[in-house]
Amino acid sequence: MMETETRKPKAVVVGGSIAGLSAAHSLLLAGWDVVVLEKTCSSPTGSPTGAGLGLDPLSQKIIGSWLGQPHLLQNSTLPLSIDQNQATYGEKKISRILSRDEKFNFRAAYWADLYSLLYNALPSNIVLWGHFFLSFSVSSDKTCVTVKCKVLQTGDTIDVIGHLLIAADGCLSSIRQNFIPDLKLRYSGYCAWRGVLDFSDNESFEAVMDLKKAYEDLGKCLYFDLNSETHSVFYELLNKRMNWIWYINQPEPELKGNSVTMKVSSDMTEEMHESAEKVWVPELARVIRKTKEPFLNVIYDCDPLQWIFWDNVVLIGDAAHPTTPHGLRSTNMSILDAAVLGKCLEKWGVDNLNSALEEYQSIRLPVASAQVLHSRRLGRIKQGLELLNRRPFDPRTASQEDCEELMQKNMPFFTYVPSVLVL
Repeated sequence: MMETETRKPKAVVVGGSIAGLSAAHSLLLAGWDVVVLEKTCSSPTGSPTGAGLGLDPLSQKIIGSWLGQPHLLQNSTLPLSIDQNQATYGEKKISRILSRDEKFNFRAAYWADLYSLLYNALPSNIVLWGHFFLSFSVSSDKTCVTVKCKVLQTGDTIDVIGHLLIAADGCLSSIRQNFIPDLKLRYSGYCAWRGVLDFSDNESFEAVMDLKKAYEDLGKCLYFDLNSETHSVFYELLNKRMNWIWYINQPEPELKGNSVTMKVSSDMTEEMHESAEKVWVPELARVIRKTKEPFLNVIYDCDPLQWIFWDNVVLIGDAAHPTTPHGLRSTNMSILDAAVLGKCLEKWGVDNLNSALEEYQSIRLPVASAQVLHSRRLGRIKQGLELLNRRPFDPRTASQEDCEELMQKNMPFFTYVPSVLVL
């Protein structure tokens, strides 16, 4: 049994990505001690699974409260004040705008920039690098949880003990598997080529300037280009970087290891480049071709879970709700999960842990479930895939009503702020 009267309650977070760092910030503010176990051996400088991301207004406020200096986030991101969907045709000309929202209030962040902001604002001893999670056990009286991990640098196996285990170990969560061993991720039917073009050199700069002539709102607009059974996303990032994503319908590829990111060969990349030149306008195809080391994500989600906590173990982020990227929700849901969890733990205290986790689940599960399913639907619409009781979407013939469905503001709970948060 752990002593609760004289010491702060302690949380052990497994997973040191943005969800894990967010949990650390939120629980520290709630008066908890926190340790984050991360298997990689040093702080990352880039993103293994993503490049650019969009932060919604609530996430911006939450991060600002964690940093104590909101201007730091503003200075590290660019505005996304417009959400625009448009049709691209085979003759390589943008024909028409399908939908446009000029009251979009997101910020575009480079994954590594956001990560650095969150990491550098934490005490230096919070994240334990090179600590590979092995297993956990909850005490018989439910007062503590013991996490066993391997220290990769020495090969030693150690125990880390806390009152709460927070699983921030991603969509392939091994902790979740202990409770839902039969859960399978659902393949979306498509994969996503992704990349970030650094246009600080002259040749790439010219390519981006040409793209900006074709897409005059770059720098403040989240652009979606739709073609027949495919779509792309692109927007500018701070420090002369252009983020792009291209979704391609295909059979589920075979993945190796514990990752949804595929290694790609030069032949695969060249084939992608040639296809881009047939599908997209020359300016966008050129930016895609000039991007070094594009990578391929296999897109999964899963049906909403019935529970996201068990005894002293709670799921947050992609471990709690694997989602497709189309609603820009993954990072935003992770940040909100962490913020709500921290407020619930602060409200109820460690002696009422079950009540705190029940409230966290009651607040987050309905919202996340609805957003996962909406993101799934949005992806299938934009990829021209079948949906129950509607024809596959075709940007060439879509009605105005069909096009209205494409906008981000249709996301369930788009402007919802839980009452437990006071920002």
